[in-house]
Amino acid sequence: MRIMGLDFGSKTVGVAVSDPLYITAQGVEIIRREQENKLRKTLARIEELVKEYEVEEIVLGLPKNMNNSIGERAEKTLEFKAMLERRTGLNVVMWDERLTTVAADKTMMEVGVRRENRKKYVDQIAATFILQGYLDSRDGQ
Repeated sequence: MRIMGLDFGSKTVGVAVSDPLYITAQGVEIIRREQENKLRKTLARIEELVKEYEVEEIVLGLPKNMNNSIGERAEKTLEFKAMLERRTGLNVVMWDERLTTVAADKTMMEVGVRRENRKKYVDQIAATFILQGYLDSRDGQ
């Protein structure tokens, strides 16, 4: 069994999964969609990945504002959480994702990924950071 981490964006969802021991997070893929509100195929792909990786729980990044308030993007994420729970039947844990995209971009810069290539990977790396933060918080459980 594994835990899945998701970074939900307006046109992409970064996906990561834990190892079976819940120690490390690995990026899996980025699910892309043409329109922000067209989520049927996105949800179907997540459902396929849940089965493939035998996922028992999902961690979804919550993009709070820096002042800890909930903005429009976070509200859409909470709506997506409800859809995920209905579709998969799994518990979806919300995880504060502030600055994960910034950290992901910085990490790619440090390892020499060219600026034009960073957008291809940033959501997947952000999902990995979200999941790893959650896994680290569970230490000893």
